[in-house]
Amino acid sequence: MVKNIIFDIGNVLADFCWRDFFIGFGYEGETLERLAEATVKSPVWDEVDRGVWSDEELVDGFVRNDPSLEEQLRRIFANVHGMVVKREYAIPWVRSLREAGYGCYYLSNFSHKAHTECADALDFLEYMDGGILSYRDKVIKPDAAIYELLLNRYGLKAEECVFLDDTEKNLVTAGEMGIHTILFQDREQAVRELAALGVCTD
Repeated sequence: MVKNIIFDIGNVLADFCWRDFFIGFGYEGETLERLAEATVKSPVWDEVDRGVWSDEELVDGFVRNDPSLEEQLRRIFANVHGMVVKREYAIPWVRSLREAGYGCYYLSNFSHKAHTECADALDFLEYMDGGILSYRDKVIKPDAAIYELLLNRYGLKAEECVFLDDTEKNLVTAGEMGIHTILFQDREQAVRELAALGVCTD
């Protein structure tokens, strides 16, 4: 029986709008794609979420990926406000689940910089029972350690939890640990799949 709902944040409860954010600086076409390859599509991005490197070390890592774009990269990452945008359904959804008696937790690969500079997009966090932002504990999905940490920290049983994430590889590890999983596409689809697991929500 499912008693707890675990949410990823990016593209589930909030939009990770890196492409629109980059375009907002006037970068398009080849430049936009090169910026993406140097940042969000690069292995360095894992270190953004792991929270071990300093902000300067992270930007230096992006620059090493494409030195000719140093000026653009430093401009983009001076402040990332607007890269994460709230989804209006987040708070009502979480509140309805909690009112129905379910525990609601978050489990997200997330950086300190984004948490600080995009705080306005994360106002739903205060309505939840707890969770993990990867940078705080220096571990990222899909490492099994981050799932174990969540379960142990909040005294949750894997078989009583369902995890919603938009990235398949993050669900594989959760499933191997006995957590129910839903590959998130949109809220309506997720509600249907939660209902199939016996979760009563609107």
